[in-house]
Amino acid sequence: MATKKTGGAKKTFEERLQRLEVLGDEIRKSDIPLDDAIKAFEEGIVLARNLEKDLEKIESRIEILMNSDEASSDESPELGLFDEEE
Repeated sequence: MATKKTGGAKKTFEERLQRLEVLGDEIRKSDIPLDDAIKAFEEGIVLARNLEKDLEKIESRIEILMNSDEASSDESPELGLFDEEE
């Protein structure tokens, strides 16, 4: 699910996110030609939308796992992220 075929090669979520960051850096350069900036922007928009869809799928999977039959409905999951005050 976290991979996408591009030009015959699979790219991971992290690789696509890194590419989006590179595109953002390129667009911020003051000496980039307008045509190149527009192309980078278009590619970035497509990447951002696809990454957002992947995040929504991941979030749904996490919700399903957190609400599975194995977890008791009376108990909330203990993640150990924060100390609970009594």
